Amino acid sequence: MKLSDLLEETYFSLTVNKARTGLTMLGIIIGIGSVIAMVSIGQGAQGSIEASIQSIGSNLIIVTPGAARGVGMQVSQGRGSAQTLTQADANAIASQVSFISAVAPEIDHQYQITAGGNNTRVQVVGTVSSYPSVRNIQVAGGSFVTDQNVNNFDKIAVLGPQAASDLFNSSSTDVIGQSIRINNINFKVVGVTQAKGGGGFGSQDDMIFVPISTAQRYLEGDNYVSEISIQAQDQNSMASVQQQITSILLSRHHISNPQLADFSVLNQNDIVAAASSVTNTFTIFLAAIAGISLIVGGIGIMNMMLTTVTERTREIGLRKSIGAKKKDISAQFLTESVALTFIGGFIGVVLGWLTTFLVSRFVGIATQVSWMSIILAFGVSAAIGIVFGYYPARQAASLNPIEALRYE
Repeated sequence: MKLSDLLEETYFSLTVNKARTGLTMLGIIIGIGSVIAMVSIGQGAQGSIEASIQSIGSNLIIVTPGAARGVGMQVSQGRGSAQTLTQADANAIASQVSFISAVAPEIDHQYQITAGGNNTRVQVVGTVSSYPSVRNIQVAGGSFVTDQNVNNFDKIAVLGPQAASDLFNSSSTDVIGQSIRINNINFKVVGVTQAKGGGGFGSQDDMIFVPISTAQRYLEGDNYVSEISIQAQDQNSMASVQQQITSILLSRHHISNPQLADFSVLNQNDIVAAASSVTNTFTIFLAAIAGISLIVGGIGIMNMMLTTVTERTREIGLRKSIGAKKKDISAQFLTESVALTFIGGFIGVVLGWLTTFLVSRFVGIATQVSWMSIILAFGVSAAIGIVFGYYPARQAASLNPIEALRYE
């Protein structure tokens, strides 16, 4: 049978009953569209989380107080809430660890902030002049905390744009020179940072930065720090820096067993890898659920093709009686099955793409359509057409021509 004749017969067979053909393809359309939409949402979420982690700093290593204990071991204070890190630890890291660019200890706590008739609850971060370099922060106007501010215990504040907007109804540099009250203590605004956007790891736009010495003396009343951020010189040196930090702090805290450490050293790459692993699992789970409809759609195609074989039994017998071979009959029905899945797959890709666009536009969830998911969708469509069309095609090709001609 010529290819042109085969395609012509396929077109005629699929259009003779348009309603049945459309309903049969619906399962494939919904399945492919769902898979593309779910994978796109999962990949978009992964990209958004990774971007949020990367935005908090480059080549970043974070040391936090406290550490979780294993089963049967002594229980320590919660990670991040214990008081085991000091300014002296940060100074030791800065002076003894190689391959680092900057070290920024910080102490943070939420306070009720007032300015004029406005008030809001904001994260107040006491830190040093190297903080913008470590955490990729830019100053939009004014200045950031300086070493002189830290040495003099100055009561100055640098506002994130969201905090400035909440307190002064403006995120511009017009707020410089204004006064705010933190814990009933007056602070003078000396700068405003550039907007970076929020994220699941805390929005730096909604923070207020003050000298770490001022925060320790007037706000916290102790010399401990909440965490120490270290910027490695490059990606390749992060593992070495992390190891050096761990060794120095174990020695300073007089701890011989690393399992009993009263601090945790987090590598930014490890955080990204852990987040990526979670989102990958989530994406696969969503795709697997959506993929169930593909199986249902494939069963629908098989059901239609078996019905078609029954309806066209006399036609099959007639074709065989005038010389059609088994492979010609098999190719005809298999082509019809593959055509159904290919057309349904194409419509499903369009539907999935449109769904991701609407989700991104109106729901605000990040989406990312990849060519790999589209290619995979067409591959799955072809596989379903072949797998679920093979049995009906074989049944049609195996019919006895004489019995087929007698069929009523």
